[in-house]
Amino acid sequence: MKTINFEQFIPISLDKAWEFFASPSNLNLITPEKLHFTTLSEVPKQMYQGLIIKYRIRPMMNIPMIWVTEITSIKDKEYFVDEQTKGPYKLWRHEHRFRAVDNGVMMTDILTYDIGLSLLGRLAGILWVDQQVEEIFTYRSKKLEVLFGHKSD
Repeated sequence: MKTINFEQFIPISLDKAWEFFASPSNLNLITPEKLHFTTLSEVPKQMYQGLIIKYRIRPMMNIPMIWVTEITSIKDKEYFVDEQTKGPYKLWRHEHRFRAVDNGVMMTDILTYDIGLSLLGRLAGILWVDQQVEEIFTYRSKKLEVLFGHKSD
């Protein structure tokens, strides 16, 4: 099992950050195109605890996979947690935290995932999955800078 923390400053208000990230349809905007990420469920404008969302992704060799997540916990303008209920991971828990700071918001992601203990799972993690997870968050960081700007020094 791996736990990774990502942190990013976004120069927007807490209200604007929450409005953007609490809208499930915006996930498509900040996911790398190479994953062919498609939301299959109708999603509400704002998420809520217990919301189930079904996606199709093509993470490897253009092979489609169904990924289902549930919003398991939410506190308005502070955090929300999504957890995989069906998909490629043995465990996927993604906690999104937001904190108002000078001139913007500090967003922290705490991602815990496990691809399984089999030899094949460990090998896939070493050769591909861990790197892909890192690439997804790097892409998202750059995309958020395009959408909202970045911290000026």
